[in-house]
Amino acid sequence: MNNYRGLIRNTILIGTIALSAGCAAFYNDLKTPMSDLTVATSSDSIARMGKSACVSYAWVVAIGDCSVAAAMKTGGVSKIHHVDSEVFSVVFGVYQKYTTVVYGE
Repeated sequence: MNNYRGLIRNTILIGTIALSAGCAAFYNDLKTPMSDLTVATSSDSIARMGKSACVSYAWVVAIGDCSVAAAMKTGGVSKIHHVDSEVFSVVFGVYQKYTTVVYGE
């Protein structure tokens, strides 16, 4: 009986820590700038936008091309002004989508 109590207590403790770690466990939809590739510019000079994406299913299969080069190609961008990234995740990452968004001319 003591072993079961310890197991239940540890399971609850680990679950509480995992859920309070700052990550959204059940649903996550973030749009953030990629700081290494951000260039200060006015929005008036941004003429084109391109996106590229990759997805992951159940931590087993990941497909797609979410590179900056792929985003530039889809948007016809030759000069980058700035790059953003979007992360969409559902139920502990069972489904995840990563999107790179390129703005430029």
